[in-house]
Amino acid sequence: MDEADYYRGKSILVTGGVGSIGKELVKNILKIDVKSLRVLDNNETGLFDLGHELKSDKIRLLVGDIRDKERLKRAMEGVDIVFHAAALKHVPLCEYNPFDAVKTNILGTQNVLNVALDEEVEKVIVISTDKAANPVNVMGATKLLAERLTLSANSYRGNRKTVFSCVRFGNVMASRGSVIPLFMEQIREGGPVTVTDPDMTRFIMDIPKATDLILKAGKMAQYGEIFILKMPVIKIGDLADAMISFCTHRNGQNINDIEIEVTGARPGEKKYEELMTESEAESAYENEHMFIVLPPHIQDTMKDLVLPEDFNRSLKNRYASSDEVILTKNEILNLLRILYPC
Repeated sequence: MDEADYYRGKSILVTGGVGSIGKELVKNILKIDVKSLRVLDNNETGLFDLGHELKSDKIRLLVGDIRDKERLKRAMEGVDIVFHAAALKHVPLCEYNPFDAVKTNILGTQNVLNVALDEEVEKVIVISTDKAANPVNVMGATKLLAERLTLSANSYRGNRKTVFSCVRFGNVMASRGSVIPLFMEQIREGGPVTVTDPDMTRFIMDIPKATDLILKAGKMAQYGEIFILKMPVIKIGDLADAMISFCTHRNGQNINDIEIEVTGARPGEKKYEELMTESEAESAYENEHMFIVLPPHIQDTMKDLVLPEDFNRSLKNRYASSDEVILTKNEILNLLRILYPC
């Protein structure tokens, strides 16, 4: 059974549905013959624009916040699957607004999980981040606890059948507020391009691959797995150089006019990121495209889980951007040409 067959005829809710990932997820779900698709977000204008863009009679636009449990109860009535993408995601903003990060990323996620249990939803897939692996900042810590709550909800559910799993991935290229749109704007204005640390390494992926992983996870989830996509790695300095070359050529600017200014790491930033920790690697399986981290108390026997045949026990000690092969500048340029075709 492929993803389309699995989701056909189901009612689906996407929280944070007008964000970069949520919006792309909504668009992909609408290509499937689902029964209905509810989009919950606290961005009224974003919801209006999304409805105007999609013009589908299957979509329901719901203004609300995951901090509001009563609103979630109304939104989740009769829903089969929940994709939980709503979150506060910007590291520096969460550092300076920690209480709000807790209210949204932790308490908001707890609301989603509790309501899903009450409404006996079939599956809940929580969208997480590499910042949750060995976190050193508020955003990562709140997302880690959101993950822990999600996975532990499988033991908290009693006789209910709801399955709770997580999807974890790194930086999404060209997502709202990410570094690529920032660099493009800085280059368009003549520079300088502000780089925190040229030697920082980051996992990257494009939005379609992120949403594809989310939909695959929704179909495959059985009991508290963490699904992790294998991703390319870049150095921030190489990305800046490649973008200067790419954008000045497109804009008709002189490449020598654009300077790079090193500003230093921002509050809460790490030199490299991890997608899978050493302890998680002990209970991980992998195929060519992804890792699946299984709950430790299940992976020993595997009696309750059936993985696809192409998954084998992972040989990784961990999955960190500092350990992986880094894309060359030419490879980054090729990605940019795919992302922004002329």
